[in-house]
Amino acid sequence: MATSESSGSVVRRILLGSQLRRLRESRGITREAAGYSIRASESKISRMELGRVSFKARDVEDLLTLYGVTDELEREALLGLAREANVAGWWHSYGDVLPGWFQTYVGLEGAASHINIYEVQFVHGLLQTEGYAQAVVVRGQPTAEEAEVERRVSLRMERQKLLFSERAPHFHAVLDEAALHRPYGGRDVMRGQLEHLIDISEQANVTLQVMPFAHGGHAGESGAFTMLRFPESDLSDVVYLEQLTSALYLDKPDEVAQYGKAMERLHTDSLRPAATRDLLRRLLQLV
Repeated sequence: MATSESSGSVVRRILLGSQLRRLRESRGITREAAGYSIRASESKISRMELGRVSFKARDVEDLLTLYGVTDELEREALLGLAREANVAGWWHSYGDVLPGWFQTYVGLEGAASHINIYEVQFVHGLLQTEGYAQAVVVRGQPTAEEAEVERRVSLRMERQKLLFSERAPHFHAVLDEAALHRPYGGRDVMRGQLEHLIDISEQANVTLQVMPFAHGGHAGESGAFTMLRFPESDLSDVVYLEQLTSALYLDKPDEVAQYGKAMERLHTDSLRPAATRDLLRRLLQLV
């Protein structure tokens, strides 16, 4: 299945969830009551409304009835959305090495029209070479067997195809200079990674900036984060914050706006793309 189709299923799941939430709230029905009507818990309704789980047609039908949706055209439109939302993404084949909380992100990443990231610890996954990615995985999973490391690296390389696809998003990355100095792998790996950053920064849909040490304190003081924007007008921007064993997905307008302002300041204060390439070339000479 095409990446755009399988990624789109995640977007449809979120759209359907948000529509079900609006219908429930318009009728003044609690999540607990909604859950009872489909033999499920309040938390299950919450996960459905956030687009975190797949949808059973029977559950959607029962909820629509509870919410007073009787028009057949409206019901069929939402049920059709539910069917499309259940299409499995390509990344599901990597379920053995892909935690559930990250599967949602991979789907959203593939559906986004704009991806803005700030990274501190290492070069972002979409910009890593295979050798660098392997070094990062081994460092992060020191007890993983070779086969698992290969699977994790393969997943990362598969994600990168997004940047070269027909519907490639605009990818704007700000890397803290620390990420460029912290060695992963040997000398050849770091040289290859720096060369790759120079090359990919010339791509039309990629903007790469470095936040230099010389700037001192800056707007990214809270750590790495990702902002995703989608072509669908009724889908809000999402801020993704990754933790060690889970992740946060923020879509409340006031929270997203704060991160948006921080990202704008990072863009303003970081080295321009041309100056970033100059810095990368200087670092390349030192490796």
